[in-house]
Amino acid sequence: MRKTVFELIREHKAAVQETPCIVVDTETAKRNICRMQEAVSACGCKLRPHIKTHKIPYFARLQLAAGAEGITCAKVSEAEVMAAGGVEDIFIAYPMVGEFRIHRALELQKRVKRLILAVDSLEGAAALSRSAGEAGLTCEVRLEVDTGARRTGVTRRHVLELAGQIAALPHLNLTGIYTFKSLVLHGCPTEDNEAAAVEEAELMSGMAAGLRARGLPIREVSAGSTPTGLQVARTGLVTEVRPGTYIFGDWMLTKENCAAVEDIAVRLYATVVSTPAPDYAVLDGGTKTFPMDIPLDTPPFLYPG
Repeated sequence: MRKTVFELIREHKAAVQETPCIVVDTETAKRNICRMQEAVSACGCKLRPHIKTHKIPYFARLQLAAGAEGITCAKVSEAEVMAAGGVEDIFIAYPMVGEFRIHRALELQKRVKRLILAVDSLEGAAALSRSAGEAGLTCEVRLEVDTGARRTGVTRRHVLELAGQIAALPHLNLTGIYTFKSLVLHGCPTEDNEAAAVEEAELMSGMAAGLRARGLPIREVSAGSTPTGLQVARTGLVTEVRPGTYIFGDWMLTKENCAAVEDIAVRLYATVVSTPAPDYAVLDGGTKTFPMDIPLDTPPFLYPG
């Protein structure tokens, strides 16, 4: 029988010393790790989890031990921490912009078995190529494609042209393409995980085929976040998925039909310090600590504050 959120909170309350604080149920996290890994592996697809959710080498090592191909980071500073913690296969899924970041990435490349960097513009790729040449290195890179989320990534109509230009640069080895789309369908938010995933996989597979037809040896097609990762893997059209939040779960994932309350491995604890009126309380956690980075109280999910 499923436990209520209040029952789960009571089970972990003894671990709280000072507030505000985070308490992680490692056994639940391990179950989440194994469940996703087994499901993705069964599809013949590789899993490269995004560690932005935890940013802790201990959990990254658990993911690798379960069978992950490597990990995904958002920043070179995160990658440095992971490398120091023993992780040897890292993809930094955000374009390196700025000489200081490029320099740190190149230094990191010397210390790990495999470092994959992201590009989404000719200017950024040229700067990376130039610095790599000066350091006597060749960088493995993936081209990011915007498939509807409208974040970083080259627009689809420019993929063929830009990929050809990047492949022609010395000191770069273009081995794949990647995207982040999540629950977007035809450019709009959706609650249909399956349709969003199929669209994502088909878009990426089609672009990879077009690039290969141009003579570009694209080996890796990487896609899929937690809401779509397993469904993308099941299409058989990509080589890798990069979910992240699945390790801990959260309220948003329960609304997005990819986690149950008992799958949530993290609790945030705060202390009520004042109750000025019957209808509200003041906590020792700021308002920027708890909300998510999407608009609250808006369709389709109407996440509460």
